[in-house]
Amino acid sequence: MAVRMRTYYDKAYKGKKKDFLNLLKERIDSGRRTFVVTANPEIFMLGRKLPEMNEALSDEETLIVPDGIGVIRGGKQLGYEFEERIPGVEICEELFAYADQKGRSLYLFGAEKSVLEDLAARVRREYPNAVLAGCTDGYVQDKEKVFREIVEMQPDIVLVALGAPKQELLIHRYYRRGEKGVFIGVGGSFDVLSGRKKRAPSFFIRHNLEWLYRIASEPKRLKRFWDSNIKFLFELRKEKHGNR
Repeated sequence: MAVRMRTYYDKAYKGKKKDFLNLLKERIDSGRRTFVVTANPEIFMLGRKLPEMNEALSDEETLIVPDGIGVIRGGKQLGYEFEERIPGVEICEELFAYADQKGRSLYLFGAEKSVLEDLAARVRREYPNAVLAGCTDGYVQDKEKVFREIVEMQPDIVLVALGAPKQELLIHRYYRRGEKGVFIGVGGSFDVLSGRKKRAPSFFIRHNLEWLYRIASEPKRLKRFWDSNIKFLFELRKEKHGNR
């Protein structure tokens, strides 16, 4: 029997972005280990397909936030209401600023080497009081070894940009081995944060049309959009009417 989307929606964070960010800051200050999934329809579909991904999403300690507007609109079909989107790229920006304010440590893992170098340079330049504990690009051969070493270092913030489901599975597999740290899978956010790619213009952001801007900018995303977002809506409709 397929996993019900309600399993993920029941535990997803539905409040305001500012309140969620405050929650993360409190957890950083208290040293409480935290795993955040920035969810879009693809993430939920992967949960239905992969048992280990489902385990990660269903874990009572995992925090799920609605990164994609598809998650919010899809939730309405099942009767769930969200205050607003909480994009992973905006979480990263806020945590950079908080690390700078409080002198907290962070580790960057993922993306191409040149992208990571640009992002690390930006962090050092714009957030000089943040402690950059280290950074490793996403093309290293033994990612699990690297991640175990990151956990042993115990940075306050760990941002992982390996794409779904690799980043979520890696975090869920190992993050509890450390004593503290906020761990977040952030997908392609390093490309934007480094300045290598532009985020959608404010019009698209305000009207929840970033997905359209990305498809227009990168037409190759269209198949991926179909395989995740469109099929996701079909699955929600079936679940709403009692077919799993």
